[in-house]
Amino acid sequence: MANIKSAQKRILTNEKRRAKNAGIKTSVRTEAKKVLKTLESEKPEEKNLIEQAFKNFVKRIDRISGKKIIHWKTAARKKSRIAKKVNAALKQA
Repeated sequence: MANIKSAQKRILTNEKRRAKNAGIKTSVRTEAKKVLKTLESEKPEEKNLIEQAFKNFVKRIDRISGKKIIHWKTAARKKSRIAKKVNAALKQA
C-alpha cells in the first residue's frame, strides 16, 4: 500500500475507473454478440434487425473509443470485421 496520500487516492480512483471501464467493454462485447446472433437467424424480415443491431454496435463502440476507453484502431478493427459479416449476410438476403 502506498504511503503518500495522493498515491493512495490514485489507487482508489484507478480501481473505480477500472471497474467502470470493464463494464463498458463488456457492453460492447454484448452488442457484438447481438449482431452476430441476428446474423445467424436466417429470416428474410431480419434485414432491418441486422441493420439496427449493427447500428447500435457502431454507436456504442464509437462512443467508447471517443472517450479513450479502447483505442480507436481497436474500434475500427472490430467494426470492420463485423461489417464484413453484415454486408455478406445482407448481400445474400
